[in-house]
Amino acid sequence: MHEYVLLTKELFGAGGFVMPPLFVCALMLWYGLGYRYWSLKTNQSVTIHQLLNDYSCKKNLAPRSIVEHAVQQGIALRSKGVKNLRRFLDEAFYSYLKEIRKFSIMTKTIVIISPLLGLLGTVAGMIETFDSLGSMSLFTQSGGIAGGISQALISTQTGLAVAIPGMLFHSMLHKKQQRIERELLQIRELLCTRTETFA
Repeated sequence: MHEYVLLTKELFGAGGFVMPPLFVCALMLWYGLGYRYWSLKTNQSVTIHQLLNDYSCKKNLAPRSIVEHAVQQGIALRSKGVKNLRRFLDEAFYSYLKEIRKFSIMTKTIVIISPLLGLLGTVAGMIETFDSLGSMSLFTQSGGIAGGISQALISTQTGLAVAIPGMLFHSMLHKKQQRIERELLQIRELLCTRTETFA
């Protein structure tokens, strides 16, 4: 464990001033992606029609996903015979839409700014390199030519290492989010247009 701590300190020192912000970005990114992964979990093998049928016939079923919660709440509102059911469903489903979109903007923003932070570190490293070349000092307190090149490469690498996996996971979760949004819309339309009991 001590070796990993020392390695991390060396990496931070070699990468320059952009490393702490990149580390914070990485923590926030994977927290947001982890939260979205668990909140967007659904059972893809069951159709909306099957869910409506199951929750209409079995009142004691425990919902295991946002879609199933929406089905259960929608059927409960429908069984009360409320007027203007569509408006009530829109209000009820708003919290589900808000939940599945949570941290989406944050993760997308971090994916965009992480390579830019790496590029900023690259520019700073190249400035140090050219300053050392201009003064003909191979080694300085800040690292000189070798330190500047090292900072440029490490900061760029770190920025890309944060952004690329984050972009892939964000894209995958965004597709799941869009599918759940379509399913919520389908639930609302089916509950509003069909008056008979699902069976």
